[in-house]
Amino acid sequence: MYGDAETVRRILTATGDTWAVVGLSSNRNRAAYGVAQVLQRFGKRIVPVHPKAETVHGERGYASLSEIPFPVDVVDVFVNSEAAGGVADEAVKIGASAVWFQLGVVDEAAWERVRAAGLEMVMDRCPAIEIESLR
Repeated sequence: MYGDAETVRRILTATGDTWAVVGLSSNRNRAAYGVAQVLQRFGKRIVPVHPKAETVHGERGYASLSEIPFPVDVVDVFVNSEAAGGVADEAVKIGASAVWFQLGVVDEAAWERVRAAGLEMVMDRCPAIEIESLR
């Protein structure tokens, strides 16, 4: 398990409320769309990050993490495992506090790099599921 219960709780409740959701587009059929909606419902500011830089759920999108002109607390990653490590490295570079890899997204080398850089990380879990369980 990549991310114990206390780390999950800390990221969801104490790390901060600005979540960059990498892979979020206006496609309602994608998991990222629904997860971002749940995060908003729980008071998180979501920032769509997708090459199309679309506005989603009323929030302006950006093509990459480095284009976001304000601090990001958590980077939530909805890209495939092969691309996730690069996103994790960019999250470290922009000064995020935590990285969250969604269900099915696993990169153990990225896990080691992110944690070595001092960030919190959860991998292969869904924040929408976890946040619902904190009620």
